[in-house]
Amino acid sequence: MTQVSTVLLAIEDEVEWSGVNALLTDDLGYRVIVALTVKKALTLIEDANIDLVISETQIEGEDALNILRQCRVSCPNAMRLLVKGENDDVVWKHEAAELAAIYQFIRKPLDVEQIGLVVKRALEARELARRHRMISRELKLNDESPLFDTKPMGQFVRESSNFEKLVYISESMSELCGLAKQAAATDLPILIQGDTGTGKELLARAIHFNSNRTQSPLLTQNCGGMSDELLQSELFGHKRGAFTGAISERLGLFGASDGGTVFLDEISEVSSSFQVSLLRFLQEGEVKPLGCDRASFCDVRIIAASNKRLDDMVERGEFRRDLYFRLKGFELSVPPLRERTDDIAVLTEFFMRKYSESTGVKVLGISNDVLERLIHYQFPGNVRELENEVRRMVALARDGEYLTARHLSPEILAITPKKPPPESAASLAIEGKTLKQKVESLEKMLVVDALARHRWNQSEVARELGLSRVGLANKIKRYEIQHIV
Repeated sequence: MTQVSTVLLAIEDEVEWSGVNALLTDDLGYRVIVALTVKKALTLIEDANIDLVISETQIEGEDALNILRQCRVSCPNAMRLLVKGENDDVVWKHEAAELAAIYQFIRKPLDVEQIGLVVKRALEARELARRHRMISRELKLNDESPLFDTKPMGQFVRESSNFEKLVYISESMSELCGLAKQAAATDLPILIQGDTGTGKELLARAIHFNSNRTQSPLLTQNCGGMSDELLQSELFGHKRGAFTGAISERLGLFGASDGGTVFLDEISEVSSSFQVSLLRFLQEGEVKPLGCDRASFCDVRIIAASNKRLDDMVERGEFRRDLYFRLKGFELSVPPLRERTDDIAVLTEFFMRKYSESTGVKVLGISNDVLERLIHYQFPGNVRELENEVRRMVALARDGEYLTARHLSPEILAITPKKPPPESAASLAIEGKTLKQKVESLEKMLVVDALARHRWNQSEVARELGLSRVGLANKIKRYEIQHIV
């Protein structure tokens, strides 16, 4: 059975697709997101982590090539299938393959079993291509080139995990995304806290697209720097003439996203009076537009984000305690990039591939010197700053070269990677009183260390220490070194 994490986007406008969707979801176990409009398709391509796109040639009268070309930039690793009518021009077929990199065409009338088979083969090809890229990258970066240190790239870049468009390998992010997936399955409000640029909005989008509200809209509102009247109008809506400049009615985000999710960024910036309105909405689901004397009720999930600690603001009397506890049905804290340096290498590689694809510049890889400097940089702007840095490096790179220190910005180029101080003989715990006893103690330590590093491969140990196998065996016997499995 296919894993649930495999996401397919079906861009369609005909009833005959119902059998196809049923096969892909019920029989093959894929998660299928359906887009019936161009706007919905483009939104999903930008926001969701798509593995495969299957599309009609025309959506709302618009050429699907425009959507698939955008998909090639936003989701470069997603496979693209195009369903063609019987009368489509052959010349157009070749153009589509070039511009949108179509993996395969499917002819109408639709054969449900054929589509299921093509989708399976396309996803297999995608996985093989991913593995090929990883192996090729490791081989290139392990070359004995003067550009690189002796440390192999594989020590930096392990296979990353994805929660929609979040990329990570660190334990802290893995735990955070595990909790976020659990939170997504509920309808509780969610409070996301973390420094600017850590990816709070990406996490909110991932939660929405992994919830049972994914077929309904996700709307976003930044609450920073807005007056109460304007924020009230944006969220709750207003009637015509409710205030100066209200020349027409406005539904408001809560009404527009009924059944879906509203993401409120910088929630810490709202005033005390507006906090009361928001608290009432969280308690009752009540929406009363400005200038209206009647209230309606909406089923909306709230995900709020703040780059300030709301619990500290509550203690200082700057944020309502009851609203804080209403918002934190689930509380998620995104760690800053400096506290999850394991993620820097995989994020750098991800951004390098993303901007290499979008600009058409073929970048072969990243030098270990660059990665070392990035890992030791503090990144006050977090992931957003890292993305801008990599984007700048790719822009400076020439086709077919590696990203090296000369591509770095001056701030990061000035970073000197810290190296561990060499261990002196005096710092070793050498036993014995006489010189002979100390030498034997040191010799035993070196033999034990070499055996442990080579997992008791005595041929390798003997070669490293310059001994014969018999000589090594004699020392193991003499020092009574035990092989502990």
